[in-house]
Amino acid sequence: MRPTGLPDAIRHWIGGTLLDSADGRTFEVADPVSNTAYARAAAGGAADVDRAVAAARAAFPAWSRLSNRARATVLHRVADAIEARHEQLAEFESFDSGLPITQARGQARRAAENFRYFADVIVALGEEAFRQGEEQISYVVRSPAGVAGLITPWNTPFMLESWKLAPALAAGCTLVLKPAEWTPLSASLWPDIFAEAGVPAGVVNIVHGIGEEAGQALVDHPEVPLISFTGSTDTGRHIIRSSAQHLKTTSMELGGKSPVVVFADADLDEALDSVLFGVFSLNGERCTAGSRVLVERPVYEEFARRLAERAAAIRVGPPSDPATEVGALVHPEHYARVMHYVDLGRKEGRLLAGGTRPEHLSGGNYLQPTVFADVSRDARIFQEEIFGPVVAVAPFDTEDEAIDLANATQFGLAAYIWTSNLSRGHRIAHAVESGMLWINSHNVRDLRTPFGGVKASGVGREGGAHSIDFYTESKIVHVALGHVHTPRFGARS
Repeated sequence: MRPTGLPDAIRHWIGGTLLDSADGRTFEVADPVSNTAYARAAAGGAADVDRAVAAARAAFPAWSRLSNRARATVLHRVADAIEARHEQLAEFESFDSGLPITQARGQARRAAENFRYFADVIVALGEEAFRQGEEQISYVVRSPAGVAGLITPWNTPFMLESWKLAPALAAGCTLVLKPAEWTPLSASLWPDIFAEAGVPAGVVNIVHGIGEEAGQALVDHPEVPLISFTGSTDTGRHIIRSSAQHLKTTSMELGGKSPVVVFADADLDEALDSVLFGVFSLNGERCTAGSRVLVERPVYEEFARRLAERAAAIRVGPPSDPATEVGALVHPEHYARVMHYVDLGRKEGRLLAGGTRPEHLSGGNYLQPTVFADVSRDARIFQEEIFGPVVAVAPFDTEDEAIDLANATQFGLAAYIWTSNLSRGHRIAHAVESGMLWINSHNVRDLRTPFGGVKASGVGREGGAHSIDFYTESKIVHVALGHVHTPRFGARS
């Protein structure tokens, strides 16, 4: 269903003004249900990034000098403006990305919460101080780092933009945001939101465009000291290499191939619900998806069978239908990539469910949730991130084997452990190479906690005070409290 109020053109927002690209170039934006263009977006390049960085630099002194409380007040107004557009935002997000409308509504609520949360963080966050007896006291001063470059992905785009925008603004940075080219629609709502909230012109700037052009220009710009990126591991590696030229600080939230370890003593009903939601919600297009399910041998066949039965019953349909549980994959190129892995899976595992387009949907990027069993550790569908509604299931016999299989990929973003033996749950959690772990739970986040991965899943952590640390520079000030005894080099008695 086509939402009302769709723009014909999606333009840059630089210095508080909507602008076309300096060279006038545009690109088509299509929805994933019809795969037909609904708008043209400005195709940014180096000249547009230069304009945006100049606007951000000009706005930086005034914004960075505001008190934390003053910036927090503005962030709360941003959250109010997001909530006032809640339904439109969800409709835009669902239409542009293929997310089921019910899940898109959840992303809209989370975006507002991100702004409220980081408004609270910046007000409550104190500085460290250290006392050395009666001789000296030392204290830390945080200062905004400057112009931040934010590069965001196409899955849940508005929420993930808010996840970077809110802490950057709270910390006192100005910024340039480069949204994903496949899903730029919801980003077109930011200019009105920020203007309504009273964010000064130039504090936030948005440059649309292709990653290899607009994104690369932002990474290469010498006056952008910070790059925060969420996306694929290969792109993250490239950004880090490019950033080395100017010794930029980077935060990389990259790919995942997260294991779910299910022991025979687990509550299998709850584990089953969690596995299904964790890998098939958001159309499977989520970095923390539990896409490798490792099941203890005594319950392996039963669990795999039940998983397949439930996957076959998942409602795949138009994203705008509230009954839909899995919508359309974001783009034909991505759909073809996922289907390539499905074809590989037919050779590498035992197909238990899905693997084809649902019969009732003749067009669009649709795939019935797919389950492969008996997948070996060296299979590509076990090792590589598919980023779609596809899950690989494998058995294990011992705790050590479960840990070995969980750690058997280059990735280490998230992991999920299901057991009634909490001592074992903690042992596994400590042994699995992952930045985030859940025991007897799916991906329930606490915004205060660090978010990020190890190995090929990322560099650095964001979330809570960790985000503020990233967007600020810390300096230590040492103050003598009395006379300082200093050796008198060169003095003559």
